[in-house]
Amino acid sequence: MTPALFTALPADVWQAIARGTRCRCPRCGEGRLFRKWLKPLDRCPVCTLDLTPQRADDFPAYIAMIVTGHLMAPLIIALSKDYALGVVAMFAIVVPVALAMMLGMLQPAKGAVIAVQWWNGMHGFARERRPAEEATGEDAQA
Repeated sequence: MTPALFTALPADVWQAIARGTRCRCPRCGEGRLFRKWLKPLDRCPVCTLDLTPQRADDFPAYIAMIVTGHLMAPLIIALSKDYALGVVAMFAIVVPVALAMMLGMLQPAKGAVIAVQWWNGMHGFARERRPAEEATGEDAQA
């Protein structure tokens, strides 16, 4: 690994997750993570991180459903209590908002899951840390 790549490594898991939610490589933060909407690249075009070991599967969809449900519940309750809306009007408001939220969250959730897998060295990813962290022994205890 080059010295420039060591400085590009995230300082903690939250920085890696933030890079993943922005659909960027969790290691360098520069390269794209996806070639299509939910299809990750095989390698990062900048740092050549092998992304084929990722196994996000259905977990990003579960994250998107849970977040959407928790955010939509107060909206549905408020609409039903404060406004005299019929079933069709509620359906016309709630379903498009829920679909937009779900579709908007899927790719960032998948990027975050891939970032967590890379950070923890899961499914064949190599666990990489900055040299200063390795020298202090913070990861040796984990």
